[in-house]
Amino acid sequence: MADVPAGFLRPTLAGLVPYEPGKPVEEVQRELGLERIVKLASNEGPYGPFPEALQAMARAAEGLNRYPDGGAYRLRKALSERHGVRFDEIAIGAGADGLIDVLSQATLDSGDEVVCGWPSFPSYVIYALKLGAEPVLVSLREHRYDLEALLGAVTERTKLVYVCQPNNPTGTMNTRKELDDYFERVPEHVLTVVDQAYFEYIDDPEYPDAVEEYFKAGRRVFVTRTFSKIYGLAGLRVGYGVGPANLVTALGKTRRAFDLSTPAQEAALASLDAPEELARRRELNGRGRADLERILREAGYTVAGPAVGNFVYADLGEDAQPFFEALLRQGVIVRPLAAFGAPQAIRVTVGTPEEHVFLADALVRARTAAAAS
Repeated sequence: MADVPAGFLRPTLAGLVPYEPGKPVEEVQRELGLERIVKLASNEGPYGPFPEALQAMARAAEGLNRYPDGGAYRLRKALSERHGVRFDEIAIGAGADGLIDVLSQATLDSGDEVVCGWPSFPSYVIYALKLGAEPVLVSLREHRYDLEALLGAVTERTKLVYVCQPNNPTGTMNTRKELDDYFERVPEHVLTVVDQAYFEYIDDPEYPDAVEEYFKAGRRVFVTRTFSKIYGLAGLRVGYGVGPANLVTALGKTRRAFDLSTPAQEAALASLDAPEELARRRELNGRGRADLERILREAGYTVAGPAVGNFVYADLGEDAQPFFEALLRQGVIVRPLAAFGAPQAIRVTVGTPEEHVFLADALVRARTAAAAS
């Protein structure tokens, strides 16, 4: 088949590097002839859906010949009641990432600017570039968002400022005082997006709830959350945002019809009623994160911190790709971070205690193999 003409595609796509997820575990096993793979790369929770969610999905399966509720009415109603906001202040999407996509489509034109820390979540940059907008990347300070520098980067052309809280990939957070100071000074024409995809993992008293403390206080803010992490629903892609009603209406115009499947909606709804399991997983994650940090430090790597999510950032001091490949040959998948703006670093997701043992052994095997080559 002939290619399309050179001028057929939008010019803004020419230099765009799309987000590249890792290969499926089964494919890596086949390629390398490995009996076992431990995946610690994608910030998924190591535990599956809540039992209540599994039961809800099983019930929903009987009606899969019908389209889902395109407005996700019951889920939005439950979330609005949970957060004490109006129904029309709740947006839903295919993960927090899907919300960033539709938000970009609803707000950005060619020549507009978005400001974010860097290294950080690549979708902030990718979705802006798709639309011809200009990402302004502000270097982190001690692996954390530098909110003072972020404010200094805002111009009259800035539409969106992203605050990744905690930051992906470094796992670090900004304090309540820092966010309070930021919101006191950010210009009125800017919409701040506080990305709290890892909100439920965090029990630090200095970590602010952006819905309660900024949205309800009247700040111009859009807060994103997700069911993909601690709730164990990454494969269903359920995210939501809290923001101004007219913005939520606009996002409904850029979101695809029937974007959230029926099982996804039902599983998310059922997960809201399991606070004991949520607390249990939070506690397990805290212990697991400390264990993971210990393993990486004992292996000689510099770990950013304090980390508060379900992942750890390690600076290798050199190109991380060979390390990633060496560890992969030992059966462990981590995330090299060139696409995030940190080619010398890796991100490792908290797994189960047994998976951490496998990782520690794999690090030893990788070093032994390197010394022998």
